[in-house]
Amino acid sequence: MSRIMVTGAAGFIGAHAAAALADDGHAVLGCDNFNGYYAPELKRGRVAELLAPRGIRCVEADLAQIGSAERLLAEHGAVDTVVHLAGQAGVRHSTRDPIAHVQANVLAFVDLLEASRRAGVGHVLHASSSSVYGSRSETPFAESDRTDRPVSIYAATKQAAEAIAWATTSLHGLPTTGLRFFTVYGPWGRPDMAYFSFAQKIRRGEPIEVFAGGELLRDFTYIADAVEAVRRLVRRGPQAGDAEVFNVGQRRPVRVLDFVRTIEAALGRSAEIRFAPMQPGDVPVTCADSSRLEAAVGRWPWTSLADGLARFAEWLERWDPLPGAASGESTPAGRVA
Repeated sequence: MSRIMVTGAAGFIGAHAAAALADDGHAVLGCDNFNGYYAPELKRGRVAELLAPRGIRCVEADLAQIGSAERLLAEHGAVDTVVHLAGQAGVRHSTRDPIAHVQANVLAFVDLLEASRRAGVGHVLHASSSSVYGSRSETPFAESDRTDRPVSIYAATKQAAEAIAWATTSLHGLPTTGLRFFTVYGPWGRPDMAYFSFAQKIRRGEPIEVFAGGELLRDFTYIADAVEAVRRLVRRGPQAGDAEVFNVGQRRPVRVLDFVRTIEAALGRSAEIRFAPMQPGDVPVTCADSSRLEAAVGRWPWTSLADGLARFAEWLERWDPLPGAASGESTPAGRVA
């Protein structure tokens, strides 16, 4: 087994991926900047419940500070593989703070790639996004489709990162693998994502805002399936001198209004819906062609939306019990705002 550094290891996908790779027998080192983009107690909770029991260290480091990656690799010994899942997420957030996205998703990635090649890292896997496909109606989305028309700054940074990975591999022979994740959801998720905020508001009897009449289509990916892709690609290993990109999604887009109904069923509560116009940076549909991924690492049974949301709802009730639901305390320690 190999020695792996997982960046963004206190993040949603990062924490699950680090834990799974440790379970596979790899020696895992994590790092995260523990920023305040969303509830910091959630990041600390992931470390406490997913990383610490497996003996995974999560070093606090801000990769947007040039030189941080080189120091990490120098201080913590030889690393065979870097799984780069750190970055600034959020399509809508990128319209408010584009500079933060460029710093975290582009500059930090360039620095990480340079540090990795100098340190002799054998393979860099990095998180990309379905957002790179832009606003399009033709489905499914294939890796060979054009990605030069992003409709958000977030998408533009991910497209730029893919291009930089390609150039680095071409120039220096460092194998890179990009993973275009399609709307990942599940336990320990990000509270700024729609499914999380919908669930919290429904539980508390607050109205939810649904854009574009609920007609937007999304290819939802359960966290365990996203992590399975990472595990299999790590196990497969690098393809010498190649810069690869894979979709990570199951080609089953769901109408957002139907998604809300599935959340209602998982929670056992009804939603009060308020419709709003489509937001800048949103796209009408996402749908992954996963055939390239399956050809590379094989197939597995993807988690259904109903099962995935049921698992998320079960976790959420434990993490943030409603007042009086469990011990009667009105302010649970793990509560997420």
